[in-house]
Amino acid sequence: MSIVVSPEQVHQIVNNLHHDPFEVLGAHPLEEEGKVNKWVVRAYLPKTTAAWVILPSQRQEYPMKTAYHPHFFECVIDIGELNNYQLRIHEGEQERVIYDSYAFRSAKLSDFDLHLFGEGNHHRIYEKLGAHLAEIEGIKGVYFAVWAPNARNVSIIGDFNNWDGRDHQMRKRNNMVWELFIPEIGVGTKYKYEIKNWEGHIYEKSDPYGFAQEVRPKTASIVANLDSYTWDDSDWMEKRRHSDPLTQPVSVYELHLGSWLHTSSAEPPRLLSGEGEPVPVSEWNTGARFLSYYELAEKLIPYVKELGCTHIELLPIAEHPFDGSWGYQVTGYFAPTSRYGNPEDFMYFVDQCHQNGLGVLVDWVPGHFPKDGHGLAFFDGTHLYEHGDPRKGEHKEWGTLIFNYGRNEVRNFLVANALFWFDKYHIDGIRVDAVASMLYLDYCRKDGEWVANEYGGRENLEAAEFLRQVNHVIFSYFPGILSIAEESTAWPMVSWPTYMGGLGFNLKWNMGWMHDMLDYFGMDPWFRQFHQNNVTFSMWYNHSENYMLALSHDEVVHGKSNMIGKMPGDEWQKFANVRALFSYMFTHPGKKTLFMSMEFGQWSEWNVWGDLEWGLLQYQPHQQLKRFFTDLNATYKSEPALYTQDFGQDGFEWIDCSDNSHSVVSFLRWSKNWQEFVVVVCNFTPQPHSHYRVGVPHPGFYQEIFNSDAGKYGGSNMGNLGGKWSEEWSYHSRPYSIDLCLPPLGVLVLKIDPNASGE
Repeated sequence: MSIVVSPEQVHQIVNNLHHDPFEVLGAHPLEEEGKVNKWVVRAYLPKTTAAWVILPSQRQEYPMKTAYHPHFFECVIDIGELNNYQLRIHEGEQERVIYDSYAFRSAKLSDFDLHLFGEGNHHRIYEKLGAHLAEIEGIKGVYFAVWAPNARNVSIIGDFNNWDGRDHQMRKRNNMVWELFIPEIGVGTKYKYEIKNWEGHIYEKSDPYGFAQEVRPKTASIVANLDSYTWDDSDWMEKRRHSDPLTQPVSVYELHLGSWLHTSSAEPPRLLSGEGEPVPVSEWNTGARFLSYYELAEKLIPYVKELGCTHIELLPIAEHPFDGSWGYQVTGYFAPTSRYGNPEDFMYFVDQCHQNGLGVLVDWVPGHFPKDGHGLAFFDGTHLYEHGDPRKGEHKEWGTLIFNYGRNEVRNFLVANALFWFDKYHIDGIRVDAVASMLYLDYCRKDGEWVANEYGGRENLEAAEFLRQVNHVIFSYFPGILSIAEESTAWPMVSWPTYMGGLGFNLKWNMGWMHDMLDYFGMDPWFRQFHQNNVTFSMWYNHSENYMLALSHDEVVHGKSNMIGKMPGDEWQKFANVRALFSYMFTHPGKKTLFMSMEFGQWSEWNVWGDLEWGLLQYQPHQQLKRFFTDLNATYKSEPALYTQDFGQDGFEWIDCSDNSHSVVSFLRWSKNWQEFVVVVCNFTPQPHSHYRVGVPHPGFYQEIFNSDAGKYGGSNMGNLGGKWSEEWSYHSRPYSIDLCLPPLGVLVLKIDPNASGE
């Protein structure tokens, strides 16, 4: 074997043209007469003027000579076995001793890892691709691996090499993944991948599997250790594993962390004083910066817990470059946004939620991604993550790109990403954004702008199969979680199990109910008598899916007004309408989601750039609405009839749905225990009704356990003096009935009191 490397090999290294620098660089044995008696060590050191090889174990060093290029060095060492060596280098007037990356040939990725990834079934590929702390031959450092099969060359650039792509050139494995171990760097290291395509164009990309990123507008990935946090939620996780959320109360508080509240103080603003009175806004000491995850744990968790919600839902928490996108244009799928802190901080937030009895849901965006240069777009100089055909690969209306679900490695990226958030961050569920845009090839496209599937249809079969795979995987690993689809079409069996042919979600947003109810409550109450179907139609299809009733952020932006502003009438009627809407929502079958600010009646639309209008809590109507919402949650959670049978025909029964002349509906909600039920009567006009008779199934004293018109909520305080005894008066095809006073724009919930005696 030649001691001196060839000019062509040097040229390839110097110009970053070699697919495997290890073939040239590092230590190579030289055989003489079948024995290894010498080693040649080669190094390309672009900023170095002189270099030596150091053998620490022998306390010797050997000068290196340049070969064909002033920064390409090599030397021959007469030794039979060469272990770890170091390089002493002169860079200008500075001298450093370093370990050579090309001395470490061990790979973290096995051929089996690459095989599973290639077929789309490596569920925890995030443990292999990306940047991972590692120790090879006793030397600590970071192992990097990135999928870029069509790149000509890939280098790692970062603050450790002055962002110079010549220093740490990666090698290609199995014609798909590039890898390199860099010694003596660790947590906190900033890095990117410098990717060259075959035309010589250079792209600087954040790590698709990076666990952390710089705070925007910077875009470098950051080496992080996700295994250093000590969790304290084992009881919660064990209980979740053995529970069925579909038979539990689910009341979700949806929020955007960056606009719930800002502050410049380490002290949390007190919304209520010790006496329960609102604290003046002037005393809150708020400012312009984001709350950290630690501050959110301190301020948000007690607030949501006080409201009585069961879960917090976060608009996309994954890293994104633009605040105004609300998080829905993701560039760092494996990195919680650095706006509010580092990965361990977010772990702490989730941990604290669990210790306070709150589940955490995260909006997940597998439908599209932005075109930002540092992101996934045109990642290796080709359409890698997205379809190359713009008729399949671009949302022109949104200015985003669409994942290529037919490519195994892309599908693996997304499936592993969903699993990652449950695995590393202990989240309790995902809400999958814009599912309809994934399922239909002609979504928001004109004729001629889309490509039919292999059967000539408009259904995206690859996307449907991807959704089945991701739901099958996450439920296999983590039973007891939630997977919620924001799906607005009539695609069948969205929330049915995959083994029955469904998409595998266990909940689907009921968009039809939402639109019907907002249209109905936006009407002048006099006209509601002609639109009774808006209130009742949802029960015709309720059992086809597992529905979640959601009044989300989408309904309080883009000129739609906030919830209370949608209501007709004077201020009193607006608040009464909101209470009636929420009461009907919480007694109607289905799990519940409500967006922040609705609970206290914010007037203005949601503004992503500012805080909620917390100052409104100085005023009695808004205090009363918040108290109403808290009591409504308490009633909902305390009555199994309102949540244990949301999705079966046995859990709901109309008493009367046809009294459109009064705009009144009445119904029964049953628990699995047939002796346990509640009666719900809703009056959707400002006209009260005395002596309104409602049929009931059993005799007894029907206690009024909730009245949305109670005086403490700002209502007129009309009611039934605590309840009514039934009479043996057949009504509504039932043997008994009760004579009620229906308050204006009011909802009553009644339940038999087994301890009542006499009349």
